[in-house]
Amino acid sequence: MAAQRAYTTHPLVLRRVTVRRVEEVTPRMRRVVLGGEDLAAFTRDGIDHPGFAAPGFDDHVKLILAADGNIRAALPAQLPHGIEWTPAEHRVTRDYTPRRVDLRTGELHLDFVVHGEGPAEAWSASAREGDELWFVGPKSSLRLPERLDWIFLIGDETALPAIGRFLDERPLDATAHVLVTVPDDAARQELALRDGDTVTWVHAEPGDAAALEAAVRALPVPAGEGYAWAAAESRALLPVRRYLQRERKLAKDRVNITGYWHREEATAPEAEGAAGTGAAGTGAAGQGPAGIPSPLPWLVARAALQLGVVDAVADAPGLSAGTLAARLGVPKPGLDVLLPLLATYGVVTGGDEGLRLGPAGEELLEDHEREEYAGHEAELLLALARFAPALRSGTSPWRLASGATLHETVTRDAERYGELVEECEQLVFLLNGLTADSLWADVESCLLTGPGSASVVAALDDAGRRPRLRIAEEATPAGVLRGHITAPDRVDWTAGPADVAVAAKALAHRTDEEAVQLLTRLAGWTRTAVLVEASRPDGLSPHAAEAGLHAYTATGSPLRDSAAVAALARRSGWDVERTVGLGWGTEATVLRRS
Repeated sequence: MAAQRAYTTHPLVLRRVTVRRVEEVTPRMRRVVLGGEDLAAFTRDGIDHPGFAAPGFDDHVKLILAADGNIRAALPAQLPHGIEWTPAEHRVTRDYTPRRVDLRTGELHLDFVVHGEGPAEAWSASAREGDELWFVGPKSSLRLPERLDWIFLIGDETALPAIGRFLDERPLDATAHVLVTVPDDAARQELALRDGDTVTWVHAEPGDAAALEAAVRALPVPAGEGYAWAAAESRALLPVRRYLQRERKLAKDRVNITGYWHREEATAPEAEGAAGTGAAGTGAAGQGPAGIPSPLPWLVARAALQLGVVDAVADAPGLSAGTLAARLGVPKPGLDVLLPLLATYGVVTGGDEGLRLGPAGEELLEDHEREEYAGHEAELLLALARFAPALRSGTSPWRLASGATLHETVTRDAERYGELVEECEQLVFLLNGLTADSLWADVESCLLTGPGSASVVAALDDAGRRPRLRIAEEATPAGVLRGHITAPDRVDWTAGPADVAVAAKALAHRTDEEAVQLLTRLAGWTRTAVLVEASRPDGLSPHAAEAGLHAYTATGSPLRDSAAVAALARRSGWDVERTVGLGWGTEATVLRRS
């Protein structure tokens, strides 16, 4: 029996609401009650949209504000099924948890921490009856396990709306153990506790990681099946995650930890570079000529992960350099060269007194941070060293650096292909436009290919469409779809034809010639095919300018827009019937064979 998926997806709709009233919950929390016709099903510009739904206690809606006051220019484009974040220089977005949703009265409650800074808090401070607010979401809702004996609800004051909603609505019958750090008693709220529940209030400044970790460690260990939910400042949660997973031994599917905010102060600028975006290094040691950052901090962090330094120090704080070298099986003289740099960049601290993780090292324990230094993303970055000669020779930097195309690489390496599958997990939130398309009306069988196949399976299931599914992809490692509600059979290319083929991000790791080969092969299987690809950068991403560079590094071609995809299709004997915008720069191109 397949495991339950962690999230339920929702259609992404741009909605307008107005302020009905403002309430002071505590001296530290302001509640803005919103309402409007857009909370019900409505029609705008000829497009019908469903009513607002936010069933999860920690759902997030994305508020849209404008630094220059021109909110209309900041709004994204509404697609029939999704949102396209068009470029907007002054757009400001912030995520907030609905404290209460009352569809009977048409009201949405949002709680804002009163801290005197930030665009959303400033908006709430000036909000008056009749003021408008635009928002998008939620895109998904957390699915909790059906049977639990207890749940930890951990956070700072920003987590109180989610914690309060959980206790009010009780999405599952489990004893709740609540832990909240607050700056003072003025932030405490009345909570709907039941017999057996506990609540612990801890005085600590916002973002105090040591206080939060100590309080979590002091929680009792309940008997039975449990779950831990936590939300606070992102760095403050790193030791909490490590404790719950490494020491409490809670499985990954029994822990949900979300950084609700990020403290901007940087006590060690180099640490920010070493565990940040992968560009690495501010400060003297990481600065090159003309102010261009040096790659040295990034390479040092990568070495620490590859050698196992970060995990070893996390598991046994206080190790000496000699003991660490013996444990890792590396010569101590070489480690002695590395450790001072790791200390400079905040990966470790302590030196002769015993090594411990620094701020950057704590962040490197996170899977998504680690991938920037030791996963597929890191390999692409290293391939950029061959960008200039690759450009001259007309090949991809990846091929020049590795001796094989990226597609050839992942075909031989199931683990690497698995990383591509993980990168495509967010695709499930964008596929409403595809699953709602009329092409599925008479489809009984569907052939899937590409690392986004698992997301297509999940989206079809969410939409109630259950054609007979088959996987046809030489690179697909066994089990990449394990854990999804529908489990397709894996077949080879000798199986019979299908009503439709969906290639989900299958072109993103192929050269043009390899893409043509795949499309030609699909033409022998079906008369209808759908290509799901990113055709432009994500308009909300701070790294949007890098998208084309990453695409070229991987395939030797820029990020393929609609015209480029159509050209590849025509070379393979396909006609482009239409293009369906899915949002976030992603499109579904429907192809037909004559």
